[in-house]
Parts: sequence; C-alpha cells; structure tokens
Amino acid sequence: MIDLVILAIVQGIAEFLPISSSGHLVIIGAMLGELSESPTLEIILHAGTLGSILVVFWRKILRLLTEDRRVVGLLVVGTIPAATIGVGIKLLLPELLRSPALAAAMLIITGCMLIGLGRIREHAGTYQQVSWFGALIVGCFQAFAILPGISRSGSTILGGRLMGLKSDDSVTFSFLLAIPAILGATVLTLKDLWEASQAGEPIGHTPVELLIGATISFLVGIVALRWLIGWSRADRLHWFAAWCLPAGIATLWLCS
Repeated sequence: MIDLVILAIVQGIAEFLPISSSGHLVIIGAMLGELSESPTLEIILHAGTLGSILVVFWRKILRLLTEDRRVVGLLVVGTIPAATIGVGIKLLLPELLRSPALAAAMLIITGCMLIGLGRIREHAGTYQQVSWFGALIVGCFQAFAILPGISRSGSTILGGRLMGLKSDDSVTFSFLLAIPAILGATVLTLKDLWEASQAGEPIGHTPVELLIGATISFLVGIVALRWLIGWSRADRLHWFAAWCLPAGIATLWLCS
C-alpha cells in the first residue's frame, strides 16, 4: 500500500508539471517493483488526474459544449496522432515503454524542450482560434509523449506555443486535449479489469486499492495543475529543465 501511495503522489504531481509522469512512474516503479507488474495501475492513476482536469477546467469544458463547439472538432483532430501512432507503439513495443533507460534518455529530451519553450516569445492566439492543421501538430506532440520520459504537458504546451497560442491558452488546449486520450485509455482499462474479474484472473490490486490510488492522484493533481497554470503565466515552465536534465542523466548512469 505504501508503494501505491508513493506512485499516486508521483502521478498527481508529474502528470501536470512538465516532468513526465510516465517517465517517473517507470523509473520509480522499477525501483519499487510495482509498475513493472501492474501496468493497469498506471492507467487508473491517470484516471485520477483526469478528474483533476475536469475540476479545474469545468467552466471551459462547459463552454465547449455550449459555445465553442468548433473546439470539440479540434480536439478530435488533435487526438488522432496519439490514437494511431501511440496505440501502435504500445501494442508492438510494450516492453520498450517500460524501460527505465529509455525514460531517462527521454527526460533529457524533455529538459531540452523546456529550455526551448523558455526561448519562445509570447503570442496572442487563443485556443478557440487554433487552425485544424495547428490542432494536428499539437496532437503529434502529444503522440510523441507516448514515450516514457517525454512530458505530455510540456510537449503539447510547446506545440501550442509554436502554433501561436499565448501561454494560458496553450495550457488550456493542452489539458483539454488530454481528456479524450486519458478517458479512452481509462475506458479500455476498466473493460479489461471487468473481463479479468469475471474470468477470475488476478489484477494485481484490489478495487479498493485502485480507488485509493486514483483519489490520491486526483487530489494531488488539482494542486499540481494550479501550480502549473501559475508558473506558466509567470513564464517559468523552463525552470523544470533543472529537474529533468539531472534526473535523466543520473538515471542513465545508474542504468549503465
């Protein structure tokens, strides 16, 4: 249970701060012997952080359903790369995605991306004004984050800024784009859990443990997401490179 709590806290923090939750879960999970045995746990913890997005952005989500319906189409287009390339990678190379060495190398790349993010001048575009091509490009940045160690938030925020979005709106579009991706993965996992339970197969954790993990990642995620929004407005996201670069280098050294 202690291992589960640690992983849930890490997920809640790293899902939103641009330091890669998947990379940290792979590395810390390898140390704890947890995630290497239970990939289901990773998805359930992501479901908890999905709840954080819904809580923090509920007004903008409501606006999507009532006023900004064009943005819904943009989110569909932006989800296509992750739903095709990402799923293909997960099906063909599942072991590669659980490699601490790969996660460490990708953390270094994330650090470099954050340094680049800090050098982009502020633009004035809003997420409602994103072009269809721009949504697809940001979606490609999200698909790249299938690799452990590549921050989904950092990558998509960088993509949004490159497409001309201002800081706040690049953050908003990034996390609106996360909703269909995380929701789809969660639904598939719940389906697998149900089928496994009906077949009497072990699922690694009890439903109560999974619920506790999701709740912790949800609560921690709300705090981390508000932190990210504040630091984005202050143009400080590139500061997180100071964590990603040494963490990646240290992990590579330990893996060698």
